[in-house]
Amino acid sequence: MARTNAISLLAGASTPATLAEIYGRVIENVQKSTLSTTLKSQLYTGNPAAGSVEFKRFVNSASKAYGTARAAAKGDKVTAPPTTVNLNQHKEIVEEVAKFDLDTFGVAGVMQRRADNHVVSMSAELDRAFFAQAAADGTAFSPASGVTAIQEIVERMIQTLETVHNDYVDGVDRSMMDLVLTPAKYGLLRTFLDTQSNPNVDTAGEEFGMYHGVRVYSCTRMPVTTETVEETKTKTTVTDALLMVRGAVAQPVVVNQYGDPEKIQLSNDYAVSLFYDYGTKALTPDLIFKLQTSTTA
Repeated sequence: MARTNAISLLAGASTPATLAEIYGRVIENVQKSTLSTTLKSQLYTGNPAAGSVEFKRFVNSASKAYGTARAAAKGDKVTAPPTTVNLNQHKEIVEEVAKFDLDTFGVAGVMQRRADNHVVSMSAELDRAFFAQAAADGTAFSPASGVTAIQEIVERMIQTLETVHNDYVDGVDRSMMDLVLTPAKYGLLRTFLDTQSNPNVDTAGEEFGMYHGVRVYSCTRMPVTTETVEETKTKTTVTDALLMVRGAVAQPVVVNQYGDPEKIQLSNDYAVSLFYDYGTKALTPDLIFKLQTSTTA
């Protein structure tokens, strides 16, 4: 999709870049190339660099008869249970570089050549963790018996989220929803739209943007899990679709600045490294629905 094309190739830079500039471009491109960055909640308090941040979800207010607060000499307290998200995943990308390459290209030159790959590695890690958490905490959606057409499944899935009622929500507007599909399911829905006489979609384009008022994305990083069953058989579960409100999952990330290459002991090579920490947690699991398919072989 278009977001993937936002990853710029740093090797094409016409002037030498400093490590700080390269670091800044890596962060920018990771944000552009991860779908999870678009979908995750940003409404936290605290400093991620401290190791944890806090999110709050407010309970709905309730209307009462006029004069209730005056008679009680107080109003209702605002209820907002905090959810702490720890940055408990500590990752590194450490690579060895020959001294010859450092002498030939310079530190900034070598880092320019590796930065794009670091973007791809970080993006894959963060997206997979994000969608795995959403799938783990989301509610399974099962189409009604006999419903097999992708357009009907998607619409009924949307209606299921749309009609959620609890202490925190009184129904969910479609404008707040995001639908993430595997390429296979995305293709089926897109093909259906192509067969309509007036789909209001450019059939030559890769994306169709929205379906029935809900933003739709194709993602190659949806969860696939396997487990052994009946001793000799393997059960494979594919998450075909995730429907959630925007901000349903939190994923604070801290990335350490690139440092100067360090000489590897008893070697003529140097190590270039990138370290980052993140944590992933579902903030509103009641507003996440998943469509999964399992096969056993």
